[in-house]
Amino acid sequence: MFHAKRVRDVALRLANQHPDSVDRDILAAAAWFHDIGRPLERVGEIDDHDDWAADEATTLLASEDVPSDRIAAVEHCLRAHSIRASSPDPETIEAKLLFDADKLDAVGAVGLVRLACIVGERSGRIGKQYAIIDDVETLPDDAPELPDVDLLYEWARKRLGALYTDPGRRLGESRWDVMETFFIQFAREIDPDATK
Repeated sequence: MFHAKRVRDVALRLANQHPDSVDRDILAAAAWFHDIGRPLERVGEIDDHDDWAADEATTLLASEDVPSDRIAAVEHCLRAHSIRASSPDPETIEAKLLFDADKLDAVGAVGLVRLACIVGERSGRIGKQYAIIDDVETLPDDAPELPDVDLLYEWARKRLGALYTDPGRRLGESRWDVMETFFIQFAREIDPDATK
């Protein structure tokens, strides 16, 4: 719920800065619905939260007599909001803004905390007791290839590189500044001699 609210708020903020006309109702509805399948995906009950959310939202909106063209617009946003290779490209401005807002929630101060929680959760799920943040060369042979902090960096850069809109890219740059400062400080704390 908190992530969905932040995504909705950022999406509407980006819409205010976009030169084209944006259907704010479609955008807001899609933002609220975009990750409703995520809990089921995490426990393995569904394979793709994008498609599940689109199907579920279509059913819910149809039961409320929402016009079919508006349902189709929300459905497209939901199917196209993920960074997965299997997701279709967003074609409407609303879908692009939702995509950008969702990715921007993984960048900046909030993004750092969110991604760190996700990495920690995934580390625990694969049998590790904790996330790896130090130099993996100092760890046992069964350690991952990269420390988890490097995954945070890579995930954030990938999301910033995928943004569709100019307002999204501008906000991404300012959020990246926060992350870059963090990564520099993190490196200093892990190995003070490495980055003098």
